Amino acid sequence: MPVTSSVPSPARPNPAWLILVLSLAPAIGLGIGRFAYSLVLPDMRDTLQWSYSAAGFMNTVNAAGYLAGALVAAGLGRRFGLIAVIQGGTLACILSLIICGVTADFTLLSIARLVTGFGAAISFVAGGALAATIGLAYPERSSYLLSLFYAGPGMGILLSGLIAPFVLQGFGPGSWWIVWLVLGLVSVVIGLPLLRPRVDASDDTSTDDKVPLAIRPMWIYLIAYFLFGAGYIAYMTFMIAYVRDGGGSAVAQSAFWCLIGVSSFASPWLWRNVLARGQSGRAMAIILGTNAVGAAMPLLGHSPVVLGISAAIFGVAFFAVVAATTAFVRFNYPRAAWSKAIAAVTIVFGIGQTLGPIAVGAITDATGSLTSALVVSAATLAIGAAMSMFQKPISSR
Repeated sequence: MPVTSSVPSPARPNPAWLILVLSLAPAIGLGIGRFAYSLVLPDMRDTLQWSYSAAGFMNTVNAAGYLAGALVAAGLGRRFGLIAVIQGGTLACILSLIICGVTADFTLLSIARLVTGFGAAISFVAGGALAATIGLAYPERSSYLLSLFYAGPGMGILLSGLIAPFVLQGFGPGSWWIVWLVLGLVSVVIGLPLLRPRVDASDDTSTDDKVPLAIRPMWIYLIAYFLFGAGYIAYMTFMIAYVRDGGGSAVAQSAFWCLIGVSSFASPWLWRNVLARGQSGRAMAIILGTNAVGAAMPLLGHSPVVLGISAAIFGVAFFAVVAATTAFVRFNYPRAAWSKAIAAVTIVFGIGQTLGPIAVGAITDATGSLTSALVVSAATLAIGAAMSMFQKPISSR
């Protein structure tokens, strides 16, 4: 794969800063738009008298929107440009957050969650392709720069963890809708830098329409990523309910959630050397295996130490799995196919996380215990890690 000079042009903005600006899109679409739902789920479930299956459906429909967005993201990038897609997707996420704060109707809430997923997917796929392209000009730092983009959702997780539990505590039961409105307003503020990012026109162009994408050579990787999508979502959907059911206060819930977000900030430095050797599935196996360990830790008990270790391990590996996937695409496919390849892996990921919440919710309803959700989550992640080890580099490029 040809690379450009590692010496930046004087007119080109600092790449790390630019990618951090781009990371605001997944901070809003994923860190807040998707994962803050876990923080309000217990109050919504109690107030609206939902079953765990109904609660899981809200994340299933969000994942369905994500899947739909992944299917069209590459085409939208070709037609409108990557930046426009990032901006449009982020705006859709913000509007849907506000809608969640003004209705209690199950159907309208489902539609809002669907829109959140769609917006998050198109901005995530476009942002990942753009971040990978920017990193191409700095080959010695490309893995680190790419990791910065995937640390973005941790910012959203941290912000929602600092806000949601205390809003719920301050306003009392039934105040879940206030949380959504506050998070929507916060998203407006942090999304402002995305209005005018300084991106070169050549970077903003998606050109994957003329390049065929060979899927078969990475079928093992795709299955492993599907398992990641199905496995991680159970943890991220039901862990706050697990902490609360174990006696965790608002402070405990906030601390747990914030620890996941803060730990993700260490990913660019902790995994940079692993990602730099991401031609095969080994990097994903290492990171996904770490993720599985974090998901399994709560099975040892509700003690603050155990839960804290779980959050830290899960957080530090969570989005690094996604970064490993983009690194795999970058190493094994030409630049012109990156958007299409990232969209392909995002689609299988979306299928996994669409099936995960509703299936695990049904299992939890049947068993009457959230512990079963964690067992399924950890086992699915472990199987995905084991499968990843068998993925070899794609030789034909």
